Amino acid sequence: MILFSTSSKEVGIRQVFHCDGLLLCTTMDNRLVVWNPCSGETSRMIKPLNSYSSYDTYALGKSSNNKNKILRVQHHHGPGYLEPCLVDYEIYDFTSNSWRVVGKTREWSIPRMWRAGTSVNGNTYWLTFTFRQNGPRSRDTLRCFDFSTERFGPVSLPGDPRSYYVFALSVTREEQKLCLLTSSRDEVYDIDVWMGTKIKSTGDISWSKLLTVERTQRYQFITLRTGMSFLADRENKVLVHPTKYKISSNCLLHILGEDKYIQVDLHDVGFKCSLPVQYGPTLVQIQQGSLGVGTWKAPVT
Repeated sequence: MILFSTSSKEVGIRQVFHCDGLLLCTTMDNRLVVWNPCSGETSRMIKPLNSYSSYDTYALGKSSNNKNKILRVQHHHGPGYLEPCLVDYEIYDFTSNSWRVVGKTREWSIPRMWRAGTSVNGNTYWLTFTFRQNGPRSRDTLRCFDFSTERFGPVSLPGDPRSYYVFALSVTREEQKLCLLTSSRDEVYDIDVWMGTKIKSTGDISWSKLLTVERTQRYQFITLRTGMSFLADRENKVLVHPTKYKISSNCLLHILGEDKYIQVDLHDVGFKCSLPVQYGPTLVQIQQGSLGVGTWKAPVT
């Protein structure tokens, strides 16, 4: 558990989401706070809606007029894994210190293994399940939440999505380009890393294959996990990802390239093993409203 101080009180951090130098932290007592580690500034403690669920997903984003907003995606009556459930999403406004509902759907959901989200240019991307109208079977899709329009929209996946398995989203170490990790459906199970080269006005993305790593005897025991933590180094053409086994406190860091495989043993990392947030310091001030702690505001009908 990570601690930082706000209002002369230590706060335990449960999860962290990064956007343009600011960190959105969910606390151990189920509240939210925005933190700028560079300046030490924090927002007021923000209460979520009147109920908290472990299925909730949060993200920090930025609109076209540089106003920060918090998005909450809530899954009702189920995790949204393979079967539809009600998904609604709300926006927290820093100016009025209030929440408002901006949409709901049963057509798609964000499974728990993909709920970390990835921030690029102020918007957030998630891998999702989209459910077919004629049955419960789902298919992997990519969606973006635009913090200016406050809407979700589908985004194209590279190539033929039927030819590979989708595992995780991340960013490149340089320039913060969106990255997608896939594995071919054939018996070889090669690893492919795709990079988003251009985001079109329609929301679709142009993709290029950054790296292909062929499965060899040298790392045949590495298990790709859905939602796994990874980073792509565009300059050195390598993929970095950790693995950890429950019976051990050690974490293995795997560095994969087209002609290289390096394994680093990180000792005594504790309960979790994940790659750090791609943090870049900023002096941007956190927006503060005038009404104190966040409150629930009913949607306009």
